[in-house]
Amino acid sequence: MTDQQPTPDWLFNPDVVLLRDVATAVLHLAAVDDLDAFILPYPPSAQRALDALVLQCLRNEARPPTGVPEMMRWARARPLGNWPLDQLPPDLFDIADRLIDEDSGEPAQLCHELAVRGYGDSTGRQYDRMVIHEALRACRAMSSPESYTAFRRLLVTRPVLTEEEWAEVSCDLFLDPVRFLVEEIYAPVPAGFRRDGSYLCCHRCLTLLHPVSDTEWWCERDQCRHRGPAPHGRELVAAQVGEVRQLRKPLRLSVTGPGQAETSLEGELRALGLTVEMWPNYDSYDVRVTFPDGHVWAVDVKDWAHPAFLGRSATAVRAEPPYDEACWVVPEFRVRARRDYLDSYARERGAQAGGLRLLTDRQLVRAARLRLSGDRGPDAFIGPLPTGAGGPSGPGRRATGNRPADNTTPAEDAGQDGVDDA
Repeated sequence: MTDQQPTPDWLFNPDVVLLRDVATAVLHLAAVDDLDAFILPYPPSAQRALDALVLQCLRNEARPPTGVPEMMRWARARPLGNWPLDQLPPDLFDIADRLIDEDSGEPAQLCHELAVRGYGDSTGRQYDRMVIHEALRACRAMSSPESYTAFRRLLVTRPVLTEEEWAEVSCDLFLDPVRFLVEEIYAPVPAGFRRDGSYLCCHRCLTLLHPVSDTEWWCERDQCRHRGPAPHGRELVAAQVGEVRQLRKPLRLSVTGPGQAETSLEGELRALGLTVEMWPNYDSYDVRVTFPDGHVWAVDVKDWAHPAFLGRSATAVRAEPPYDEACWVVPEFRVRARRDYLDSYARERGAQAGGLRLLTDRQLVRAARLRLSGDRGPDAFIGPLPTGAGGPSGPGRRATGNRPADNTTPAEDAGQDGVDDA
């Protein structure tokens, strides 16, 4: 009998490991606040990544970068699939995938996912988790789930505050248990966001735009850039509004962006007449949807650039509060930008996920409409599809009749655009 070697795990592929090292170096260098005061040597992570990249290029008889600055130019100008890395798994990265956004010079979301989720915790990711953990702890201590909901909604809907708005937030009684956190997580906006004495907010995602030329502005959120130039929102004239504060970047990336997809879903589902609870039971999951007949959906919204990393992270939705069906949801623009997104998620999803399906936000809303109309066919389900009579069931509800699920999803609404997350 011939011994079969197990298929190597792509996360441990040497070229993927190398790119994770480069991504980590990019984030470390991007965190340097005052480049004028920067002195050599480069951070150890940057030098290690450069050494590994040079060695791999020499092995592949390719011209290596001459130093850290050129490695950073590669990260901005060269799609990952064009790097001279011969062991990189085919089709892992899209033709447009770069570590640094070409227009702004800011680290791309994929860079954060490679360095943080694919590699290990960065300081930014630790900060994000620490803030949410502390908010949960403080609100539980005061037996105040409504304070936690108010805190999460603040981070989603008000990433930028003028001096007057800051005073208003400071008087919000619901935020009393987390007052110490609110004062920490909003920081004065650096002068680099200002042009001609004014700041400009994105109309869609509400965060501050970055001036990238004398006339152009750049939004740090992937969804806005996918949909075209960021629409101009509030203009904040510094001389009129006083000191402007914004959420610290780890929270803007990890909480504000995905949270706007959550609140957008909330609005659409409420408009259908459904009962919607946000972040129930201190954030057991994102959205709890109750139908008129008492049937309950549990939904977690994810907004990741790379579907393989998302699939690797998939775990069953928490059992409390109980529900009949559960799924994860991704903004549809991710699937429009990368057609293999749902399939890639399904391939990488492990057994610990219990067949957890991934739907787009459009598919979820369509399934809700179908169920409200009385449809009990497969397109009206969001959980693992049943094998026998009756619908799928979730933790704490009816006895389950589920089979191990594939990633089959309801058909997309023809010609309908994705949900506006702003």
